[in-house]
Amino acid sequence: MSDQLTIGELARRTGVATSALRYWEELGLLPAPARVSGQRRYPSSAVGLVRVVLALRNVGFTLREIEGFIASRSLVGEGWRELYERKLGELDQRIAQAQVARTAIAHGLACPHTDVLECANFAGGVAALLAGSSLEEAHARIHSH
Repeated sequence: MSDQLTIGELARRTGVATSALRYWEELGLLPAPARVSGQRRYPSSAVGLVRVVLALRNVGFTLREIEGFIASRSLVGEGWRELYERKLGELDQRIAQAQVARTAIAHGLACPHTDVLECANFAGGVAALLAGSSLEEAHARIHSH
C-alpha cells in the first residue's frame, strides 16, 4: 500500500485542493481510485496525471477540453492533435484580439484630451462598436483619416 496515496497526500504532492481533485474525478480527469475503509487510494501515478491536467490548464485548455485530451489518449491514432490544433487557433485569435485592444489602449493614452469622453476619436470608436464593428474595425475606421 506504500505506493498508494490518500487524497490528502495527492493534494500535498501536487498543490491541488482535495475538493478540486474530487471534482476532477467526477469529470473523468482522474480515474476513480480504489477505496480502503471508504477512503480514496490513488496510485502514485496519479501525481503525474494531475501534473498533466495542471500543465494543460496552464496553457489555456478548459477542464472539458482536458477531458477530451485524456479520452483521446485511449483512441487509436492522433485524436489529441485535433484538440491541440483547435486550441492553437483559439489562442491565435485571442492574441490578435489582445494586440488590437493593446493598440487601442495605447492610442487612448496618447490622447491629448483631459476627458476621454470629449475626444472625437473615442466617440467615433464607440459609435462604430455600437454599430456592430469589431474593435479592430472601429479602431481602423477612426484612424483612417
